[in-house]
Amino acid sequence: MSHPTTFMESAEVKKWVIFFLGILCAIIIANALSNLIMAYSGMNGWVNFVVSFVLYAVLFFAILYLLEKLLGIEFFGFGRT
Repeated sequence: MSHPTTFMESAEVKKWVIFFLGILCAIIIANALSNLIMAYSGMNGWVNFVVSFVLYAVLFFAILYLLEKLLGIEFFGFGRT
């Protein structure tokens, strides 16, 4: 039989692994979507950089919000009142 402290430690590790995997998924999806959208926009230079950065940020936080709502994972407390 495992010690109760071991269970709590493994639950804490699981929580952090899920947190980082969720962040990683949001990064990968936001990057892919923003690159795809920017490839079709035809923008160049600094305007491309600024729009791409803002688009990436919006997509990243939107994806985190969706992950919170759909999977019940709390990243930054978006759902807190």
